Amino acid sequence: MKLQDLDIIVTAPPAPGWGGRYWILVKVTTDTGITGWGECYAASVGPDAMRQVISDVFERHMQGCSPENIEWMFRRVYSSGFTQRPDLTVMGAFSGLEMACWDIVGKDRDRPVHALIGGRMNERLRAYTYLYPQPGQDIDRFWTSPDMAAEAASAMAEKGYTAVKFDPAGPYTMRGGHMPAQSDISQSMAFCSAIRESVGDKADLLFGTHGQFTPAGAIRLGQALEPYSPLWFEEPTPPDLVDDMAKVAAQVRIPIATGERLTTKAEFAAVLRAGAAEILQPALGRSGGIWETKKIAAIAEVFGAQMAPHLYAGPVEWAANIQFAASIPNLLMIETIETPFHRDLIKGSITVDEGFVVPSDRPGLGIDVDEDLARAHPFDGDDLHLNMQDAPCNYAEGNAFLGGAPPLTK
Repeated sequence: MKLQDLDIIVTAPPAPGWGGRYWILVKVTTDTGITGWGECYAASVGPDAMRQVISDVFERHMQGCSPENIEWMFRRVYSSGFTQRPDLTVMGAFSGLEMACWDIVGKDRDRPVHALIGGRMNERLRAYTYLYPQPGQDIDRFWTSPDMAAEAASAMAEKGYTAVKFDPAGPYTMRGGHMPAQSDISQSMAFCSAIRESVGDKADLLFGTHGQFTPAGAIRLGQALEPYSPLWFEEPTPPDLVDDMAKVAAQVRIPIATGERLTTKAEFAAVLRAGAAEILQPALGRSGGIWETKKIAAIAEVFGAQMAPHLYAGPVEWAANIQFAASIPNLLMIETIETPFHRDLIKGSITVDEGFVVPSDRPGLGIDVDEDLARAHPFDGDDLHLNMQDAPCNYAEGNAFLGGAPPLTK
């Protein structure tokens, strides 16, 4: 059995775009006719350029190979161009293709992927959700309204979720870390207070940031949030300077979580060695795929760190996260996104029940992809999956995070 054909589908979820402006799905077929699906979470170049990268990685390093030879293909890609160092875009391409290989092998053996990578460790997977606007709530006002966030949190707790994530401390700018405005700190505290009052001890608070602060700014914000006891303080400083995040971890009494923008065990190991985080959040469509992320989880065990796979993409990456999470002992929880389009794209083959996901025992990734639906919603733009703003933090008029991937305005 050899890898033979590749098809790439860039599909756009309907507005408001929870999960990003588009999802890059890969369909790999063997010379024996078995099809595997994967998803590439690579956002640093546009979709047309990414198509070329994915095709090049497949044709150069994988086509004609056995889908079983995951380690061999990984080492070829990791070493491509005389590099042997983490490359976010190339590894994003490989990660989705690697998922498809596992999907193929599982289907060929009539076994779920988790059975091939150590077996089932976890019968149920604790799930968490971002707080999104609920029916009837104003989508623009939601991101700066503690009361609306509290209403959304209460609704999610009623559905059984035992952890909710929110992100009131923006903005994310290309300028790197900044000192938060006092108004941003006050608003963050108001969100924590309102959500904590709403859910009590039914759900943990997951405080999201996206690397937008300097170490001093992150410490200042983090210490202000300590009375509300969040379960984590996510990516408080930019991901490129690990020692900066370690400074925050040493002075804030909230566990630090990070990893959605990291790739391969090399980058995650640096975080653990520096003492920069106790919770790792790999995105399997970027981190190197299922096998590489198993290695990351094994390294994390040695440091007493837990895994919380990240999801801001489509349901194929979600399926890979679930198969991975089922097989590891140091799982904390997994991220979920429940939208009709996520559900319909995989024909309802993954469900969240009372805040938990039960890993499928069906072959491969355990999903049925609605290929016709994916092709019926093509992304025809040239923008990136997500963007950071050019403007700096606004210290006079306040800052608003719009959430999701709203349409660009010309």
